Amino acid sequence: MNDEHYMRQALAQAQNAFDEDEVPVGAIIVLNDKIIARGYNQVEKLNDPTAHAEIIALTSAFNFLGSKYLPEATIYVTVEPCVMCAGALYWSKIGRIVYGAADEKNGYKRVAGEVSPFHPKTLLKTGVLKNECAELMKEFFRQRRK
Repeated sequence: MNDEHYMRQALAQAQNAFDEDEVPVGAIIVLNDKIIARGYNQVEKLNDPTAHAEIIALTSAFNFLGSKYLPEATIYVTVEPCVMCAGALYWSKIGRIVYGAADEKNGYKRVAGEVSPFHPKTLLKTGVLKNECAELMKEFFRQRRK
């Protein structure tokens, strides 16, 4: 399995959000080539501004493993994490973060700039299937403007 394969799984989660009229962000967490957690934005559904895809996936992974740290895991998220999610990812000590599309309005870089907000041992890869990830977001907001 490669990063594109797993990002497609995160995109399937983002599609779930899209179908439920949520901002279409999806995330999965992989450990030892196995998906151990999934999440998608559920802010509207749960009436909770913290119910982002990353937070839901992290909570699921912590519960699955019975651990608060994920140093051997990788999270795949369709859009650049926001500052809140970046903080949660920092505290999880996740081993690797892979995201698709940049988010100039709400992504962590807007606040952190080029300084990484993630744990020093966390590896970061960006731009995986970025066009597909960005297009789902664009389509969501196009439909809302009609």
